[in-house]
Amino acid sequence: MPFDTRTQPLTHAQARVLATLMEKSRTVPDSYPLTLNSLLAGCNQKSSRDPVMQLDEAAAAQALDELRQRALVVEIGGARVARWEHNFARGAGVPDQAAVLLALLMLRGPQTAGELRINAERWHRFADISSVEAFLEELAERSDERGGPLAVQLPRAPGARESRWVHLLCGPVDVQALQAAQPQTAAPASSALQSRVDALEAEVAALRAMVEQLRADLGLEAQPPA
Repeated sequence: MPFDTRTQPLTHAQARVLATLMEKSRTVPDSYPLTLNSLLAGCNQKSSRDPVMQLDEAAAAQALDELRQRALVVEIGGARVARWEHNFARGAGVPDQAAVLLALLMLRGPQTAGELRINAERWHRFADISSVEAFLEELAERSDERGGPLAVQLPRAPGARESRWVHLLCGPVDVQALQAAQPQTAAPASSALQSRVDALEAEVAALRAMVEQLRADLGLEAQPPA
């Protein structure tokens, strides 16, 4: 059965959980697969998230169970605590490069092809913007037999140099509302600053995973997320 988000769209909680697993598999591979606590911390990050969300443990656990039933995540049994990994590319039937772009759109909201290329740097190094656009167009032109489009290009906003893209994993989008929300003039992003923020986030996630593993080895109760 094809992966069809027109009849079975993801909830926003499912999209955030799934995309966070996809992100951490590439940015902090040493602490992946993730425990529920580590996953929750990633879902509720204040940076590199649009919108910022505040999921609780019950909502994240429910989203994981629903995604598992759709073969989009897999539970890895551990000696003391269960861990989770995504199975998105295979479950959705898309190339890894396209999966990267969809995860970024789920995590950071609508973006231009140029922004996606910069934001994907630590996930996958695209040769140029044309290669990003090729995968986006493939997602937008996905046939009905395969489940229909998974991304759509928004009309270019007045004063903007490029059009932004948005994912369709949570169902149809209100193009007019998204277009109205676009800034009239886009300030250039600081890729150096963003890389610094991403690197710090990766270090914090790795340290959290080490502490959690030490607590598990010592038989201590898991520390609740801050």
